[in-house]
Amino acid sequence: MNALGDPMRRRILERLASGPLSVGHLAAGLPVSRPAVSQHLRVLTAAGLVTQRRVGTRRVYSVDPTGVGAIREYWEQFWSIVLEHFRAAADGGDT
Repeated sequence: MNALGDPMRRRILERLASGPLSVGHLAAGLPVSRPAVSQHLRVLTAAGLVTQRRVGTRRVYSVDPTGVGAIREYWEQFWSIVLEHFRAAADGGDT
């Protein structure tokens, strides 16, 4: 989750959610340089949120469903707790 603390990394991940992209395609839609995008992609890859594969001389990046799933599981534990508290409050019970 530390990797997602940076707004630019979140934007990159959001762009990759619509499908695989090369660094050049990612950088074209962002207000940072290609080297900066590459650096952010290294962080996201190291965090297990993004995978890469070679296509000719380029690298194409994709969202790693396993890494994103781990983050989802983390947040879902809080969602379950919040829903349980909401249900208890709606039923007139204590939380």
